[in-house]
Amino acid sequence: MTSGNILPSASTLRLAWPRYQGATRENIVQLVPEIGQAHARKGYAVGSRVRDAVLPEHHGPTAVVPMPDTGDEGTTNGIESRGTVMESLKNALELIRKHDADRILTLGGECLVSVAPFAALAEKYGDDLAVLWVDADPDVDTPETGYDGYHAMAVSHLLGHGDPEIAELLPATVDSSRVALVGLHDWTEDAYEHVGQWGLQTFAPDDVRASRESLLAWMRSTGCSKVAIHIDVDVVDGDEIVLGLGVVPGGLTRAQLQRLVADVSKDSEVVGLTVAEFIPRSLLATVEMLEAMPLIQTDGS
Repeated sequence: MTSGNILPSASTLRLAWPRYQGATRENIVQLVPEIGQAHARKGYAVGSRVRDAVLPEHHGPTAVVPMPDTGDEGTTNGIESRGTVMESLKNALELIRKHDADRILTLGGECLVSVAPFAALAEKYGDDLAVLWVDADPDVDTPETGYDGYHAMAVSHLLGHGDPEIAELLPATVDSSRVALVGLHDWTEDAYEHVGQWGLQTFAPDDVRASRESLLAWMRSTGCSKVAIHIDVDVVDGDEIVLGLGVVPGGLTRAQLQRLVADVSKDSEVVGLTVAEFIPRSLLATVEMLEAMPLIQTDGS
């Protein structure tokens, strides 16, 4: 799924970002009740490392974003685990600056993980970069809306809205005229009003199932030759398979998602790709079952 426009000499950074604090504790307990909170809360981190392990070997630069240990934070200024959010963003931006790659593949973690790489790509490519946010949810919350999990504020901060102190960390933002929400079919009303206020283009699953022409026409209208694609796995139909935190029916099938990315890749150079919000439930349940067994918890003696 790469564009023929990509130069062989261009470098791709594979960024593994095992972030999990962006989803609130309450949200995790409600949506993953079959697994204890201690394991379920770190599901995004496990999912990030699993994908990095099973995907084809990467021959370019690879980095793992270190996660700060800021303790059991509550909510500050409308964002749960706000200190961790800021430190994590700083760590990711430092790694991205160090490698200065032409393209970035990010394996998250929750949806926050697209903010740093997409902001860095926006700085590098300016008005030539469009963003496709492929997600069941719009992620346009702010600290003023009802949900205080940062993963639901990712698009807001990419657009320059949200927490001013976090926004100052980002090297660039993306104009709303170059951002499309694709696969959108699940939201909370208090945040959804931002979609219209900020002028974001939206495509429901039915708009791109049989044909991607309307999406490709929008891409061409932006005048951009490059695109960064964020994929939250909850865009995949929950009736086909549950990959993410919530069970969201009515989304795209895996085959439809593959075709969408392939069609976009033919028209534009993909310089950013994020896969986020994967929670390997069966693996977490297995670890929870085994961890207290003899020889598992051992000091090595």
